[in-house]
Amino acid sequence: MDLRAARAFLFVPATRPDRFEKASAAGADVVVLDLEDAVAPDDKDTARASAAKWLSAGGPAMVRINSTDTSWYARDVAMAADTGCPVMLPKAASGEQVRRLVASLGSGARVVPLVETSAGVLGARDVCAVPGVARVALGGIDLGAELGVDPEAAATMAWARSMLVFASAAAGAAPPVDGVTTDIRDAESLRAQAVRGVHEGFGGKLCIHPAQVPVVRDAYRPSAEQLAWARRVVAAAEDRAVVVVDGKMVDKPVLERARRLLADAR
Repeated sequence: MDLRAARAFLFVPATRPDRFEKASAAGADVVVLDLEDAVAPDDKDTARASAAKWLSAGGPAMVRINSTDTSWYARDVAMAADTGCPVMLPKAASGEQVRRLVASLGSGARVVPLVETSAGVLGARDVCAVPGVARVALGGIDLGAELGVDPEAAATMAWARSMLVFASAAAGAAPPVDGVTTDIRDAESLRAQAVRGVHEGFGGKLCIHPAQVPVVRDAYRPSAEQLAWARRVVAAAEDRAVVVVDGKMVDKPVLERARRLLADAR
């Protein structure tokens, strides 16, 4: 499970172990067993036990645990540490909060902080820089609710989205993962949002239904035209500092982008 290169993250309620295998077969890069929003308070312990059973048997998944201010957090972390699975942390607001989680998970911890508050956006660079953080993800629904704006249409969200992209790059983390699209029937809207994420610098997207997975994976896959351009650039550059490809100057940063596209395709 390569969290840094993953494009489609698919949530499945941890109360539905009958769906775990189906989710794994849906083509998502990462299946996220959800112990948080998808689970009612009275079902938290049952959900945790179901996730632990699947993970202990070798089921490939990460878990979204409950936030640090809940009574379920410690037990969720203990389960994740026992199984060695990657963890998505909701309401990630500071680097110190994430560092404590990484320390509790132990050696080899892999964490995806979910930034879904204004405090998390403002602390994004510190969050991204914590050793053990693979990348961050945007919780646009919760953030929009806190700000009182539409998470899918408001210009207010553009600044927060850019903050995650810049913070990730500054910390040397993988590009952030975009938030969910709530309308599972509108494939065109999903595709448009995924393409927008690509153009803004995101590297993947959270999904809430298996039908969204192929749309997201396709949108985040480099196009044939991009790959052809990248191959021309790499072939022309060789050991030369500056060349011209398709009438445009190619120097080191452009060459690095071309190589990154080819790596993404692989």
